[in-house]
Amino acid sequence: MEPITLTTDRLLLRPFAPGDEDEVHAACQDPEIQRWTVIPSPYRRTDAEVFTRQFSPGGWQDDSAYNFAVVLREGGALAGAVGIHRLGVPDTYEIGFWTAPDHRGFGYTTEAVVRAAHWTFTALGGDRLEWRAETGNVPSRAVALRAGFRMEGERRSGLLNKGVRRDTWTAALLPSDLGLPGSRPYLPSAGPARP
Repeated sequence: MEPITLTTDRLLLRPFAPGDEDEVHAACQDPEIQRWTVIPSPYRRTDAEVFTRQFSPGGWQDDSAYNFAVVLREGGALAGAVGIHRLGVPDTYEIGFWTAPDHRGFGYTTEAVVRAAHWTFTALGGDRLEWRAETGNVPSRAVALRAGFRMEGERRSGLLNKGVRRDTWTAALLPSDLGLPGSRPYLPSAGPARP
């Protein structure tokens, strides 16, 4: 897919570029980002170069992942990142995100997640957007809930992070949660089956 830029009132969500290396490297020095995401730790400048020059452009080229730099429209600072990744189930995607320390608490990540979700449902034809985070990552869960995701439970050993299997919280967002039509019919469960 050809890389695109999304906008909100306060943000640009654009593909990462080689010029973002310094800001990505600086943000990913944050202990919270290193703790809760699967980025390398320690996070070296070469890791930022690989992410901005190879990994992110490669995902757009092979339609496997769409990573967006979340940039403030006023001032142009990198506020964070949002990534949409294809899963093995048709029309199903996963979202991940992080927020640079100086930009937490302003609602930027929630705003970016809602915009990226809308794009996933309309441009990619997604019918399900999954979120998961290591159990205990309360800030990530708060963003997901504010963006409209519905919690679905906990998966034991659902994440491999830095060589350790960890439990995860899981949630999902459907097109109907944002008032959008799905690309396929959806028949919700009527509740538990009776014997």
